Amino acid sequence: MTVLRQAVLVLGVTTTGLIAGLFCAFAYSVMPGLHRADARTLVTAMQKINVAIVNPLFLVLFFGGLVVTALAAWVYRHDAVAPWAIAAVVLYLLGLIVTIACNIPLNDRLASATDPDAARAAFETAWVRWNIVRAVLHTAAFMVLTSGIVVARSR
Repeated sequence: MTVLRQAVLVLGVTTTGLIAGLFCAFAYSVMPGLHRADARTLVTAMQKINVAIVNPLFLVLFFGGLVVTALAAWVYRHDAVAPWAIAAVVLYLLGLIVTIACNIPLNDRLASATDPDAARAAFETAWVRWNIVRAVLHTAAFMVLTSGIVVARSR
């Protein structure tokens, strides 16, 4: 059982870190790079990215991160890691809600855009803002989960 518990925790940390890294990479490189491009380039690139990212690996990591982190909270419920894992689950879930409620609707509207200038004006600022929010939430989830492991193991 110990190996299984540890594997679940490692998967929680790994998936949470990968998703945090993805959203952070958009915040500090992809979107600033596209901001320097013309409207047509930004719109076309984001339309293509939004199609490409909906793939089995992303979906497993994105939703699986929440599942395995919640599972880690449950299997460590009698351990000092539990409150940290629960906090990570809450932060991860908030990031997921931001994605579903804010970023995805913006992506959906962008998918059918015909005027690049109008599409950019309606998309870029709002999407970047909400991406930063979810990047912070997922990064906080990753930091809380890893901090919990460190704190629990140092006792």
